Amino acid sequence: MSKPTLGLDIGGANLKAVHSSGQARAVPFALWKYPERLGTELKRLCDSVPAFDRLAVTMTGELCDCFETKREGVKAILRAVRTVAGTTAIWVWTTGGRFLTLEEANEKPLSAAAANWLALGYFVGRHFPTENVVLMDTGSTTTDIVYLRQGIPEPRGRTDRERLETGELVYTGVRRTPICSVLGMSVAAEFFATMHDAYVVAGLLPEEPDNCDTADGRPATRENARARLARMRCADGETFSVGQVRALAEQALAAQWNAVHRAAASVLRDRPAVQRVVLAGSGEILGRQVAARHPLLTEATLVSLADWLGLALSESACAHAVAVLAAQEEFYA
Repeated sequence: MSKPTLGLDIGGANLKAVHSSGQARAVPFALWKYPERLGTELKRLCDSVPAFDRLAVTMTGELCDCFETKREGVKAILRAVRTVAGTTAIWVWTTGGRFLTLEEANEKPLSAAAANWLALGYFVGRHFPTENVVLMDTGSTTTDIVYLRQGIPEPRGRTDRERLETGELVYTGVRRTPICSVLGMSVAAEFFATMHDAYVVAGLLPEEPDNCDTADGRPATRENARARLARMRCADGETFSVGQVRALAEQALAAQWNAVHRAAASVLRDRPAVQRVVLAGSGEILGRQVAARHPLLTEATLVSLADWLGLALSESACAHAVAVLAAQEEFYA
């Protein structure tokens, strides 16, 4: 029997933990604002799950601008993990598709930067070893598109910089992405509204009256989302009609879906036909919309990790992946 393991995915806006027993936790944490609090937040998160003998870690938070470089960011995150773990064994996932010890990762910090997508790719590939698969994982901020041939990830890029160029990383998600980054100079270049407002107004995501993590700090209701979107046209709820707000939301959604559609086309170029599309993350609605429209994906079987594993594990899919892979000998250097 494998050791009880906790998978950690440490991002810039969210911390995610999945225990090998299947328990998942995700908490918002603005790492770029409070890097000195990371250890405390990780301890609180680790204390909320069952005991574990092994810690499997992946991260994307090293890109936060509170760190001068990604190298510095990785090392700072690893220091925080060490203070929380104590004597527990720590394994750090890398873009080489292997775990390193914390000490080894400290020696090669850039190999540990933004490798979580690859862990999820290997996890998915193990379940579909005879098929060509496209994995689309969308969160609050980004979308990862990973092509797997016969169960093995085949990325054209490994680093975030490379993956942005190949279309395998699209810096757009369903919550935190500003509307102005999607619609450009046709709207106010201000952080007045996010894509979550567009999804709520369009009825594609539910209202969240208790959630005030929005552009203006008001609850994530349809009425407030309309007001936020109106400001993108330098208007307000009195001068911008419900119909105009709805049209703006649909314009933003179409622009976002088209951008991910183009990225998927780049990823799929010169690849063997896809038999299966796997959707993951809190924003899988985006991947679903793209898959339904892309001519190279419409005939593929669609699998939702939320349906397969449950919503909690799907939203923390990369943490779940490193927890599972940590039990497999072939993923250790």
